[in-house]
Order: sequence, then structure tokens, then C-alpha cells
Amino acid sequence: MANDNLQTDLAMTAEINLYYDLYVPENITQPAPLLVAVHGYGAHKRYMMREARLVAGDNFVIAAIQAPHPHYRRTDDGYRIGYGWLSDQKPEEHIRLHHKFVLDVIEKLAADGVIDDKRVFMYGFSQACALNFRFAFTHPEMLSGIIGVCGGIPGDLETNEKYKPFTADTFFLFGDDDEFYTQEQFAGFNEKLGTKLPNYRSKHYTAKHEITEDMRVDIKDWLTKFI
Repeated sequence: MANDNLQTDLAMTAEINLYYDLYVPENITQPAPLLVAVHGYGAHKRYMMREARLVAGDNFVIAAIQAPHPHYRRTDDGYRIGYGWLSDQKPEEHIRLHHKFVLDVIEKLAADGVIDDKRVFMYGFSQACALNFRFAFTHPEMLSGIIGVCGGIPGDLETNEKYKPFTADTFFLFGDDDEFYTQEQFAGFNEKLGTKLPNYRSKHYTAKHEITEDMRVDIKDWLTKFI
């Protein structure tokens, strides 16, 4: 017998804490450029802070933000806690949360006089690549540059009416033996980004799904021109 009183997918709005780590070099002249570092699936803010410091040195304030969804991931040492940004379940909600997180961090650091909000850069690995590109196309006025490593691009890149032209510098890096993306996929991502972005650079590396030392050297050189 059908239950006409059944209601599904009702929702309540709740407040949660979103966590990030902040590095402010002692010798930097404030307000300084900001590098927002965004980790991939199953990682955490500490990992991305380490990677960001290797390429930014003491020239940028770094905010490493952490995804809101914890889960257990298997490692060689057993199970550890990792974090994810979104899934196929209502992804638009998680995308909005990521956008708000980034905007709120920028707003706070600018209000505190720590950063120059006209010189903001994003650095994302794996799952964070497409997520950061969504932010860039939705809020192009907020960024001076974006770095994406071993990740995808928004599936709605050509259909989302909210996206605006993004003219800031973009650097896309990917490997030749990635476990999660085929070379055909990367070639497609590279072609679409190259067509859509006027200030675009990409580079193909001998690498798996990872950030290699060669990548770090090139990212550091790329960032140096903005100091």
C-alpha cells in the first residue's frame, strides 16, 4: 500500500567547522601574495602545506585548506583518516561549500592585513584540480593564477552558464603513467583548457599520480615570476 505521507530528502541547515593551516613567513612584506593549497582525495591539509612550502618558499602566505568529509583509507601501516571534497551525491552542495571556504579564507586574511587579495593563487592536486577550476571559472576576479597537478577538469566546462572567462595564468601538469587518468583523458583535458584559457601552459612528465621533484622545480619557477 502506498504511503502518501512519505517525504524524502528533507534537509536542515547546520554549521560545521572547516579547518585550514596557515603559514606566514617571518620576513615577508605584508600584505603578501597568497597561495591557497588544496589537497586531493584521501589526503589532508598537512600534506598539501608541505607541498606548497616546497614550491612557494618564503615568498607567499600559504593557506592549506582541508576537505570536510573524513573517511578511513588503507595504507601500508593500516588505516588512516583521509578527507574528500565531494562525491556524486549532491556534488553541487559540496562545490558551493568549497567556494565559500576559499572566499571566506581570502576575506579573513585580507581583513587581517596579512595578504593582498589582488594576488591570490590556487594550487590543487588530483581531486582538487577540477574543483579549483570550477572556482576559477565562477570567481575569475579572485585569482591571479592557478596550478593543477594530475587531475581532471569540470565535466560541465562547456555547458555551465555560471562560468565566466578566466584570463589569469594557468599551469597544468600531468604524468605519463597515471593510475587514475589515461593519457587520452589528459590529452582531452589539455586540449580543452588550451582552447579556453588565453594564458595557459601545460607540461607532460615521467610520473605516476604524484607530485614529483621535477614538477616542484617547474612550479617554483612558475610562481617566482609573480613575486
